[in-house]
This record gives sequence, structure tokens and C-alpha cells, in this order.
Amino acid sequence: MTNTRIPGLSFSLKRALGITRAKQQFARTTGIPTTCAGVERKIGRALLKALFGK
Repeated sequence: MTNTRIPGLSFSLKRALGITRAKQQFARTTGIPTTCAGVERKIGRALLKALFGK
């Protein structure tokens, strides 16, 4: 069995349905990140700010 994928061509159902854009819009307007890494960064920043006041 050979790999018949075309290099550089991919398809994302989430992007096609507009879910990705909706999540980005939500995150921008509310300031709440929608990714795990973004939430962790935001919580970490808040903790450091509370501890050290910077």
C-alpha cells in the first residue's frame, strides 16, 4: 500500500464548517482563550501577577 496523499494539500472539516473562525472570534472578543495552552498561559500569568505584583 502506497501513500497517495498530495504533499502540501490537506483538508480540515472544522475549518470548512467555520468552527475554527468562530472559536477565534470568541477568544478575541471575550479575551478567554479556547486552547489548553492558552488557558494555561492565562492562568499562569494571573498567578504570577498575584504573587509578585508585576
